[in-house]
Amino acid sequence: MDLILTEDQELIAKTAADFVAQKSPVARVRALRDQADEVGFSRDLWKEMADLGWVGIPFAEAHGGADLGLAELSVVLEALGRGLAPEPFLSTVLLGGLAIARSGDEALGEAWLPGVVSGEKILSLAYQGPASRYDLNVTGARATQDGDGYLLEGEKIQVLDGHVADAILVTARTSGDEGENDGISLFLVPKDTPGVGIERQIRVDHRNAALLHLSGVHVGSGSLVGPVGGAGSLVADVVDRATIGLCAEMLGGMQQAFDLTLAHLKSREQFEQVIGSFQALKHRAADVFIAIELARSVVMAAARAADDEAADLPRLVSLAKAHCSEAYVHVTNEGVQMFGGVGMTDEYDIGLYMKRARAAELSFGDADHHRARWAALGGY
Repeated sequence: MDLILTEDQELIAKTAADFVAQKSPVARVRALRDQADEVGFSRDLWKEMADLGWVGIPFAEAHGGADLGLAELSVVLEALGRGLAPEPFLSTVLLGGLAIARSGDEALGEAWLPGVVSGEKILSLAYQGPASRYDLNVTGARATQDGDGYLLEGEKIQVLDGHVADAILVTARTSGDEGENDGISLFLVPKDTPGVGIERQIRVDHRNAALLHLSGVHVGSGSLVGPVGGAGSLVADVVDRATIGLCAEMLGGMQQAFDLTLAHLKSREQFEQVIGSFQALKHRAADVFIAIELARSVVMAAARAADDEAADLPRLVSLAKAHCSEAYVHVTNEGVQMFGGVGMTDEYDIGLYMKRARAAELSFGDADHHRARWAALGGY
């Protein structure tokens, strides 16, 4: 496995970095936050990203996509992570979009994926129940046969961009007990379906999430994504791929946080010396650098394993997420420490990266969860 970028990937990475620097500085994120923007991201910017082909990277050419892989999408997400861009790549591309694409459902693919690729449709995936605690087999919802369709009841948490999604893919148990992999089905539920209640939440990193309430929601049999009772493996595969995308974004965030810290170390003076000349701070900066480089390696390895459909993909995903969860928090903690007292103020951007690190750490499983999963997958 080559952990280097190809020429095409380097071109994508440069284009993405230039785009973020010009059109998505952190000041834009501050403005969205301070204005309490009702969407939480820029629809116009999302459309520009779609026009550049980024949204369609992992989708088939038949649906307007580029038919590329996570290795290419990851370099885009890394650039977006540098600018804390809140556009809905995780919810729409890596969760909702990939769930449809990897289900093999031709009808739903033709109905929804061209709109996703063009930037016109927003999707999300509601897979967590209130008591799930990272267990994908605890759905928090149940679906029962209802005439020619199904009746959905239950509650979902942490539905990314749920309040602006045109449709939400919902996991619900059609048989068996919570905690079992068998018996989970996946349904595509348009936002205006009667009985659907969506309550917007804003997380500590100022990103969108939502509570989804399902009360007597009737969906037709055509809304079923994949086989009845057999969506557990599909959802696990999709969440693994979304986790890789999140790790790529975390990599970009920790790199930018470190760059900000280095710039401060080279400009801030004490005792008539720049503080970056102090040996203790040099050691701490070197420790941060090593953590970031390790993160880069594990993220690239996981992305390439996903594109190769490698058998050890789940283990590499957990390796990447366990390291990135701790590394991003460590990098931003050290950044705030080395900025000193001003690092605690909202005026400095380092604090925004710390908040993003905290939220990303807990998304798709924290470090403890993924270490335990990595060990279990390895037979320990």
